[in-house]
Amino acid sequence: MRLHYLLLLPVCAIFSAQAQTQPWQGKFEPIDNMIAPPNSYRTASGAPGREYWQQRADYKIKAKIDEKTNILTGEETITYHNNSPDDLTYLWLQLEQNVNKKENPDFGDVRGGVSDGMNSRQMQFLTRPIEFPAGYSIKYIKDTSGNTLKALVNNTMMKVMLNTPLKSGESLTFSLGWSYPITDRSMFLLSREGYEYFPEDDNTIYLIAHWFPRMAVYNDTEGWQNQQFRRLGEFALEFGDYDVEITVPEDHIVAATGELQNSESVLTKTQRQRLDQAKKSFDKPVLIITQEEATANKRNKSSKTKTWKFHAENVRDFAFASSRKFIWDAQAVKLPTNTVMAMSYFPEEGLPVWEEESTKAIKNALEVYSEATFDYPYPVAISVNTSNIGMEFPMISFNGGRPKNGKMSDGAKKGMIGTIVHEVGHNWFPMIVSSDERKWMWMDEGLNTFIHQRTIEERYPQFSHTTPKSIVPFMSGDKNILRPIMTTSDNELFSQFGSNFYIKPTVGLQMLRESIIGKELFDQAFKEYANRWKYKHPNPGDLFRTLEDATATDLDWFFRGWFFTVDHVDMELSNVKWYKVYEENLNIEDQQKKKAVKIEGESPAENPKDFSNGPEVITMTDTPDNAYGGFLSRLDETEMRKQLRNKNIYEVTIKNVGGLVMPVTIEWVYTDGSTEIDKLPADIWRLNEYEVTKTFLKDKEVSTVNLDPNFEFADTDMSNNSFPKAETQSDFDSFKEKKTQK
Repeated sequence: MRLHYLLLLPVCAIFSAQAQTQPWQGKFEPIDNMIAPPNSYRTASGAPGREYWQQRADYKIKAKIDEKTNILTGEETITYHNNSPDDLTYLWLQLEQNVNKKENPDFGDVRGGVSDGMNSRQMQFLTRPIEFPAGYSIKYIKDTSGNTLKALVNNTMMKVMLNTPLKSGESLTFSLGWSYPITDRSMFLLSREGYEYFPEDDNTIYLIAHWFPRMAVYNDTEGWQNQQFRRLGEFALEFGDYDVEITVPEDHIVAATGELQNSESVLTKTQRQRLDQAKKSFDKPVLIITQEEATANKRNKSSKTKTWKFHAENVRDFAFASSRKFIWDAQAVKLPTNTVMAMSYFPEEGLPVWEEESTKAIKNALEVYSEATFDYPYPVAISVNTSNIGMEFPMISFNGGRPKNGKMSDGAKKGMIGTIVHEVGHNWFPMIVSSDERKWMWMDEGLNTFIHQRTIEERYPQFSHTTPKSIVPFMSGDKNILRPIMTTSDNELFSQFGSNFYIKPTVGLQMLRESIIGKELFDQAFKEYANRWKYKHPNPGDLFRTLEDATATDLDWFFRGWFFTVDHVDMELSNVKWYKVYEENLNIEDQQKKKAVKIEGESPAENPKDFSNGPEVITMTDTPDNAYGGFLSRLDETEMRKQLRNKNIYEVTIKNVGGLVMPVTIEWVYTDGSTEIDKLPADIWRLNEYEVTKTFLKDKEVSTVNLDPNFEFADTDMSNNSFPKAETQSDFDSFKEKKTQK
């Protein structure tokens, strides 16, 4: 195709005027080279491919807690299904309790190591002068014929050598015997499980998780996921069915993943009747075990035992809690396709707040998450009170937040409710939409926090929730230490993983939903991702591709900037010029006024600070014929001049100071006090990533122009977002004003 030379010149002149003078950074280039390419397992649309496969592991486990020694002993039988196209000569199992051994690095020095003044617990974290036993004792590993399978242990991973290869499409059953000392959760930092001892009544709550040798993931993207467990990168697990028998002191109550199979053996007739009543109670919880009953239960420690039996289908993990201190309530939650039992277990130290709020928070989470993704598919959702932290497992979570002397501040209550909502929400991400947290922590924490914050906003409007402003302090931080979101969990600073893996992805998804894609279309796309990948193992590329595929929106620029860089948003409204068109053919009075304006505006300031000098005047001439090239039609010059008469033309120049491209929202404040909003897509930065100039025609005269007036895009410096520039008080002037007011 050949362009006429006379046509080419004006086109080049137009684009050269907007040319980027700083190095091109390719902010709108596709991210195809940054994520795994599509194939027959994972499609270019972001959906599982026609040949997608994943492994499966079914478990039969018998476990026993010795309350006197705090030893957990177990035997398990694993049936491993090799659905991959590969023959396997060995298997990898996770031995996560080994992370508690002294030689493993802890987070004791995360707050700066040794200092002049330290409390004893901080010193224990740092040096562990009080020893405690930890880690597995593997008693045996055998195949179904009783033959021993050789195993090699590398810290938290165990390699089981197979006597004969496990061929593609076949299954293997083998058994293990093991034990480990349950650790005191107060003895080291970031403890997710273990026991909590109550010296006042000489009783214990056991929170049992990461407790049995589990199959590691083998998948199409990396083979064996056998990264070592370092506490932060928690989950990479296969789905399966579980039959678990748990033997505990006779007076203990057990809460666990799955459905209780032998209630007639472990619950009293009264407790079973209350549980049946709770299955029909949709408006409030029913107490299965009251405070008075729990108090009586803990007075006399039984020397006898009993066994609780649970069954769980299509879950990727199993956890449980056991204590004689538990108060227990339950309530039915009706979802469109399922009825769920929401249940809470807590000691009397949790009263009254846990009885008032825990099961209610479970219900709120179940309803909002189900609406946003898919109905919660499991029969129970459990919240267990613990001294601190929050930790999630299929159908059960351990949640911190405990009143002092029966009282709790509003802030503490907000934190407790938020923790319960968040940990229950993890049933969707990553317990069902089973991403690899060992590698990509943000895929479950970020997506879960996004719906968690939506739940708080909708069900607890009295509480604050995360907004784009929440991430500004982090994104304004030192670029020398900031990591992109697309950083593996073990490589993020402990001080930053909350902001980078929880809050920043949440804000990014909020911006996509609220300001870039739109709520309805985004919500459909997010639901599409969740349903495509439930009970499967998605990677980041599967999420990115699905959101683009389901919205018809090019989002590579957003994913590249928000997820792969540490750039921040800082849009500067560097200049606004005001123009009016000069017209020759006006009546004498109007012509004199216009000429006066033209004379005043002939030498305007290069960068005016405000609109006080009036508009600059444009002399618009008729278009010469040769400007039309080969076009035979002509503009209606008279009509065009009529449409521009008395109108105001504003030329806005915006600079991208922070480096992160975003859509631009412009607020016009008119001299009559009214306002108007114009929205520009991120595409305006395609031809110049550093500076853009846009022209607007307005009927009214403008007094002020503001960028991002509703703070939608996490702009880190709002002081350069207005024209005329807003006057900001110095810290000293603010201090003086406060002192004067006193």
